Amino acid sequence: MAMGMPQLRLGDGEAWLELLQVGEDSWRVTADWCSSLSADYPVYLTREEAADFAARMLTHLRAPSSSRFSEAVTPGRNNPLVLGAEPVGNRFAFFVHLTPNGDDDVCHLQMEIDPIDAIELRDMFGALHASLAS
Repeated sequence: MAMGMPQLRLGDGEAWLELLQVGEDSWRVTADWCSSLSADYPVYLTREEAADFAARMLTHLRAPSSSRFSEAVTPGRNNPLVLGAEPVGNRFAFFVHLTPNGDDDVCHLQMEIDPIDAIELRDMFGALHASLAS
């Protein structure tokens, strides 16, 4: 794994999700929930698709209203990941829907990530977006 590759990690030791670029159009989705359920699989995703996902998430996180929202990484084809966000004060809890085989209702993992501060989330998605724009 190369240093400085674009990545995003949401969550802590109990429940977390990571999206990491490992090659030109090659990414890895890794998640763990309380060491009981886990996922780790490769994803074909262009830099443009990842940048678009980060930009869409930033649009929601910068919105003045604190309403729930959901974004798929790739809304137009086999999608490996959907993040649903639920406002909790100045934070957002995430409901993660992982589909290693694309849009698959049979083989998937759903998990919840405890609330994360909205400013911290804007910084994380902003850093991901900036790393993909360069």
